[in-house]
Amino acid sequence: MKFTLSWLKDHLETEASVEEIADTLTDLGLEVEGIEDPAATLGAFRICKVIEASQHPNADRLRVCRVATWPDGPEGVMEEVQVVCGAPNARTGLIGVFAPVGTYVPGTGVDLKPGNLRGVDSNGMLCSERELELSEDHDGIIELPEDAPLGMRFIDYKGLNDPVIEIKITPNRPDALGVRGVARDLAARGLGRLKPLDITPVKGSFPCPISVEIDPGLKVKGAPHFAGRMIRGVKNGPSPAWMQARLKAIGLRPISTLVDITNYFTFALNRPLHVFDTDRLEGSTLRIRPAEEGETLLALDGKTYALRAGDMVIADARGPESLAGIMGGEETGCTEETVNVFIESAYWDAITVAATGRALKVNSDARYRFERGADPAFTLPGLELATQMILDLCGGEASEVVADGAAPDTSRAYKLNPARLISLVGMDIPEAEQIRSLEALGFTMTGLMAAPPSWRPDVLGEADLVEEVARIASLTRLKGAPLPRVDAGVARPILTPLQQREKIARRQIAALGYNECVSYSFIDQASAALFGGGSDAVKVENPISSEMSHLRPDLLPGLLAAAARNQARGFMDLALFEVGPAFQGGEPGEQHVQAAGLLIGQSAPRDPFASRRPVDVFDAKADAEAVLAALGAPARVQITRKTASWWHPGRSGLIGLGPNMLASFGEVHPRVLNAFGLKGPAVAFTILLANIPAPKVKTPTRPALVNSDLQPVERDFAFVVDARTEALTAVNAAQGADKMLIAGVRVFDQFTGEKAEAQMGEGKKSIGLTVRLQPSDKTLTEADIEAVSKKIIEKVTKATGGTLRS
Repeated sequence: MKFTLSWLKDHLETEASVEEIADTLTDLGLEVEGIEDPAATLGAFRICKVIEASQHPNADRLRVCRVATWPDGPEGVMEEVQVVCGAPNARTGLIGVFAPVGTYVPGTGVDLKPGNLRGVDSNGMLCSERELELSEDHDGIIELPEDAPLGMRFIDYKGLNDPVIEIKITPNRPDALGVRGVARDLAARGLGRLKPLDITPVKGSFPCPISVEIDPGLKVKGAPHFAGRMIRGVKNGPSPAWMQARLKAIGLRPISTLVDITNYFTFALNRPLHVFDTDRLEGSTLRIRPAEEGETLLALDGKTYALRAGDMVIADARGPESLAGIMGGEETGCTEETVNVFIESAYWDAITVAATGRALKVNSDARYRFERGADPAFTLPGLELATQMILDLCGGEASEVVADGAAPDTSRAYKLNPARLISLVGMDIPEAEQIRSLEALGFTMTGLMAAPPSWRPDVLGEADLVEEVARIASLTRLKGAPLPRVDAGVARPILTPLQQREKIARRQIAALGYNECVSYSFIDQASAALFGGGSDAVKVENPISSEMSHLRPDLLPGLLAAAARNQARGFMDLALFEVGPAFQGGEPGEQHVQAAGLLIGQSAPRDPFASRRPVDVFDAKADAEAVLAALGAPARVQITRKTASWWHPGRSGLIGLGPNMLASFGEVHPRVLNAFGLKGPAVAFTILLANIPAPKVKTPTRPALVNSDLQPVERDFAFVVDARTEALTAVNAAQGADKMLIAGVRVFDQFTGEKAEAQMGEGKKSIGLTVRLQPSDKTLTEADIEAVSKKIIEKVTKATGGTLRS
């Protein structure tokens, strides 16, 4: 957003310097990106007089001029300088513009140096308009009236000493896209007084022959309000010099008075307008409607746009004449021959304008403002002000206003809590000053209820009120202060129990030799479907790419994708893990935190001791149990085979406590590996951190260590069971024989195959168990050991249907 200092002072009564204004704007959040000061480039050019111009002795087209200059201004001493000039209008008595030696000439890009042209010295330059970058005129040097004040700076004489300020506008501040909005912020800070804006309705002298109509389907959202009027008998031509100067200063090319007025209102009041040549319209109705497939529009930028079905346009009986809220059409554009015009002022929906502009790849100042949110309540006042300016500059006669729809209701109010400024920002500002700041910004205060103005769509709650007050007061007033001293005693824990578990899980898995991955929470639909997801409930409305269209239902897809990328680069043995959220739905709360690990390839590097082997399901099981133990899960859990479809059905398990699932582990299904392009073997585990029971004793310290001084006893048992019987069944049965005395049970041997069947019978195998007995109150006697052994044998034989091996 660019504007000149004089333009700002049309709305702000202030004596502040450019530097003060720039510093204040940046402090207010309207960051100044640059200041173009004409005095820095054209300040050295002063008005001079040619005392005598004589023919150059050695060149027909050159003249030797004696020039009277005043280096120190009109009150200084006159100096005479000799200049060789090739301009055809260089003559005795001419009042022109002089650049002394050492001056940088912007039109040529060089610094003036003393010269010698055909044997005659030349010290300085008599300048043309192109050399000062005022125009492309280079036919002769600048000629000024005889009463021009000699020695005065040329920029002061021509009113060109008007600095241009460029500010950076954040998307939440559409009101600052107009000079008046910037002035309002400065006035609220106290850098001046906001001048009143006189809006006097122009009384129409005849009914408007052009009617307007909004398609019912667009009136609800796309085009809530459309208004306009006809002005007949206008005289279009070049706009006034002051308007041209301002438009040029901000980088716009003056075209004609009517067009320049619309551009002027766009930047002055953030009110984009459009003017139709009514004599070039077909029919007597302008209709806002969706475009039809196959329609085109030759826009004012000279490009023809193929419209999509549904794009919002302003059309007459011939077809589309304007892209609503974006750009007008060439067919009905104003020219120097234009006599009768229809001036349009409307409020367009931001999302509709943005979608059309993005799809057609057309940018304009109007689109830039409407897609950020123009002031809906300023539609009719903007039309009245523009009408008056057209009448003042172009003459003519205005009709009555015609309109369809109405400005949308933006009224809302939020309670101002003066104390919230301290808690949110840390600034202590009196209540009266807070109210004054909001009122200066246009808020309507009823007690402590603040109603935002229609030009501030970004204010949506109490926190926004606090931000506005702090912004106007200046965050530079914020002083550093130490945090309040906490009460004596042990500080409350900062991390939640779940956050603590994430920390523990991450550290434990890393200690097991895994490398951590941090992947996106978005995956493609096909990968999500492999893990029970991919539904519309977790579909992303505006995905970054097609590979990130759905929320992940599990962490394993991200780990498998990372493993595939590594294998493609020659890394075949991998141990990867991730701790993060997975999603079972798209609503708040429909997510859970997982810790997942993935092992692929071999268990160790190659070595001469034959320790290298493929990873298997027991590697994943052992790692899952180690993580659960670190997280405080009970040691006695159940393992079942009821696993999900992405696990190998015969080589996977689920660890749980009754119906509460804690973790799953096993080989990844070959179908899933093929889908990711992976070479196995691949085993993995997934732990649901929130499902692990919380400790029964909630103390900040560890429980007391319980250790027995008595000698433990180990006994071995071998059972002949059916070959299909799982060893876990026997382990669980033995563990349950005496929960107080039995400290642990593990499998130490398994005898299977043809030799086993030859000894024990067809379809049989032997399972060897080691049971560790740990007494706590007395040393075990032989009788005690025999009694426990008898219970173990009974439990295992009953659970497995086997017998004790002799």
